[in-house]
Amino acid sequence: MAHAPLPIAPRRSRNDAHRRLVGVTPRHLFSCSAASSSYSTWAALQGNHYTFGPYLSPFYSPELFGDSPNAVFGPKPGWWPGFLPFSPAILILWAPGGFRFTCYYYRGAYYKAFWADPVACAVGEPRSSYIGERRFPLIIQNIHRYFMYLAVLFLLLLLHDVWKAMWFADANGVEHFGMGLGTLVLAANVTLLSGYTLGCHSLRHMLGGILDRISERPIRRTAYDCSSCLNRYHMQWARLSLVMVAFSDLYVRLCSMGIWHDWRIL
Repeated sequence: MAHAPLPIAPRRSRNDAHRRLVGVTPRHLFSCSAASSSYSTWAALQGNHYTFGPYLSPFYSPELFGDSPNAVFGPKPGWWPGFLPFSPAILILWAPGGFRFTCYYYRGAYYKAFWADPVACAVGEPRSSYIGERRFPLIIQNIHRYFMYLAVLFLLLLLHDVWKAMWFADANGVEHFGMGLGTLVLAANVTLLSGYTLGCHSLRHMLGGILDRISERPIRRTAYDCSSCLNRYHMQWARLSLVMVAFSDLYVRLCSMGIWHDWRIL
C-alpha cells in the first residue's frame, strides 16, 4: 500500500519555544498595561479637569473629597499631609487597580514575560524548584478575591454615574433628561468593565465553582453559567476595558479643557 509522504516540521530549539510562548502576547499585554498605568497615574495626580457637566471621570468615582459639587464629604480634608499632592483619585483608585493587577489573566502575563514563574508548560524555569504563590511576595496575590468584592461595588457606583450623565442642567440650573456622546462613552466603559469583572475567576468560583453538585442549586447554576460565558472572553474584556476606562477619563478631561466638544444627542 502506498503512503503519501508527510512533511516534517523543522525542529525548534528550546530558546525558540521559550520565545514563542513568552515573548509575544504577555509582553504586548504588559506594555499595554504599563502604558495604561502610566496614563492613569498621571491623570490621577492632576486633580483637575475630571468633571464636565454631569460627567465624572471613572478614575475619580466616587469623589469622596474634591472641589466639585459632587464631592461626598466636601473639599480637601484638613488632615491631608501638606507635603503630599492631593487628588480625589488617590483615595479610591487603589481598589480597581488592585483588582486588575492581581487578576489571574494579568498575573499570567507578567509572571511569564518578566518573572519566568512559570514560563509555560514543559518549559524549564531559571530556578531549581517551583514555588508558585506560596511565599512572599507572590502570596499577596491571594487578596484578589477581596478586591473582587470592591470591584463589584465600583460597578454599581459607575452605573450611578451613567444615570447622572443623563441629566443636563439648563441656563436656570434646572435638570432635564438628555444624552450626550459622553453619556455613551461612560455607558460603554461600565459595560466593558462589567464584562471583565463579572467574568472574574474568583466571582465564578464564588457563584458556583465551590459547590460539588451545582445542579441542585438552579439559581446559582444560572449565575455560574452567565459568569462562565463572560469568562470565556476574559482576555478580550480585560484588554478592551483597560483601554476604555483610560479613554473615558481622556474624553471628560478634554471636554473640560475645551479641546473637545461634547455632542448632544438628545
